[in-house]
Amino acid sequence: MSAPEAAALAPTARPARRRRRIDLLLWFCGAWLAVLILAAITAPMLGLQEAQDAAKTLLEPVYQPPSLGSTHPLGTNALGLDMLSRIIYGARVSLTVSISAVLIGTFVGGTLGVIAGYLRGKVDKVIGTLTNTLLAVPALILLVALATVLRPSALNMALALSLVAIPGLIRVTRANTLAFAQREFVTVARALGAGRARVVFRELMPNVLLSVVPMCLVYVSALIVAEASLSFLGIGLRPPQPTWGNMIGEGLNGKMEDYPHLVYVPAAVLFLTVFSFNLLGERMRKRWDKREVSL
Repeated sequence: MSAPEAAALAPTARPARRRRRIDLLLWFCGAWLAVLILAAITAPMLGLQEAQDAAKTLLEPVYQPPSLGSTHPLGTNALGLDMLSRIIYGARVSLTVSISAVLIGTFVGGTLGVIAGYLRGKVDKVIGTLTNTLLAVPALILLVALATVLRPSALNMALALSLVAIPGLIRVTRANTLAFAQREFVTVARALGAGRARVVFRELMPNVLLSVVPMCLVYVSALIVAEASLSFLGIGLRPPQPTWGNMIGEGLNGKMEDYPHLVYVPAAVLFLTVFSFNLLGERMRKRWDKREVSL
C-alpha cells in the first residue's frame, strides 16, 4: 500500500479542544461578593437580630462567642448586639460609601481626564495642576482633615473619599484618551463635522470609561479600607451605626485578648471583601488587555 493510500485510509485527526481551566478562586470571590451584596440589600427582610438599639438587647448575652447553632452564630458584643446583623448592616455602609465615592470620582475624574487628553494645551495644564495638587496631599491627612470638618454621614464620607479617587482616574482616563483620540472612529466623527463636545461625550467617553472599570474595582477595595480606617479612628461613622471599622475598634483596651471574635469576625469579612474586589479587578484587566492587543 502506498503512502497516499495509507494516509487516505487513516482516521482524520481531530483538533484537540482546549480545556478551559476553571478559576475556582475567581468564582469564590464572585460568589462571596454576590452573597454579601445581596445580604446587604435585603438586610431589613432577613429577620436578623438587633444590630444598633442596645435597649432591645438587655436580656441578650454579652460577649457571646461564635456558635453556629445558636441565635447569634457570630457572637455578640459588649451590649449584646448580634455580630452577624452588625456585619451585614456594616456591609451596607461600606459598600454604599465606597461605591458611591468611586462613581463620583469616575464621573468627575473621567470627565476631566477625557477633556484634558482631547483638548490638550492650556486646559490640559490647568487640569494637570489640579491633579498634582491633590496628589501632593497625603490621602490619610486629607481624609482626616475632611472628616473632622464635615458632619459624619454616609454622603459626606463618600464625597471625602471621592477626592482620593479623582486624581488617579484623571491620569488614567487622560492617558487612554490620548490613545483613543488616534482611532479611526474619532477621525471619522471629525470628518463628518462632529463638534468637540460630541466627540468627547459620544465617542471618547464611553470607550475610555469602559477601559477603567477594572481600576474602579480596585478603588472600591481601597476605599473600603479607607472608610474602615476612619471609623476605627473614631472620625468616621460612629456607633451605634455599625461599620466594619468601629466593630474592629471594639476590641481595643485589651478586649481583644479576652474576646477575640470582636476583631476577628469583622476583620475576616473586611479581608475577604477587599481581596475579592482586587482579584476581580485584576482578572478583568488581564482579560480586557488581551482584547485590546487582539484589536
